[in-house]
Amino acid sequence: MTLSKGQQAPNFTLYSSELKEISLADYAGKKVVIHFFPMAFTGVCTTQLCTMRDTFGYYDELGAEILAISVDSPFALAKFKEDNDYQFHLLSDFNKETSQAYGAFYDEFVFNLKGVSKRAAFVLDENHKIVYAEVLESAGDLPDFNAIRNALN
Repeated sequence: MTLSKGQQAPNFTLYSSELKEISLADYAGKKVVIHFFPMAFTGVCTTQLCTMRDTFGYYDELGAEILAISVDSPFALAKFKEDNDYQFHLLSDFNKETSQAYGAFYDEFVFNLKGVSKRAAFVLDENHKIVYAEVLESAGDLPDFNAIRNALN
């Protein structure tokens, strides 16, 4: 089931690329932008996260936190973060529970890979109610970055 505007965002606790547990609850009272992406080191995923990296100052000025989630291991995410100089947390949903809870999940992906995050974006208000939700069926599409920004205002 895909989550939609007005719903409470499910809490999660995942390991970051720094091997630290990060929970959505850690950001109580803050706006949060969550990006799900299928796989580190792929073209569209890199574009998605580099777009957030390159506009990070905008989100930082609004006090919004950015979290990026995939089913990659924390170790792969650490290298991906290092190579691309991301200044936000990359979180490993290796057990696939968070992607499923947000409805951002492919049962089967390319090359018969099972259980991969769909490309998705969620904007949460300070109470972690969803104010914007976008789950893309095509991994080749990018989220609507203008809509994400507008949802934060």
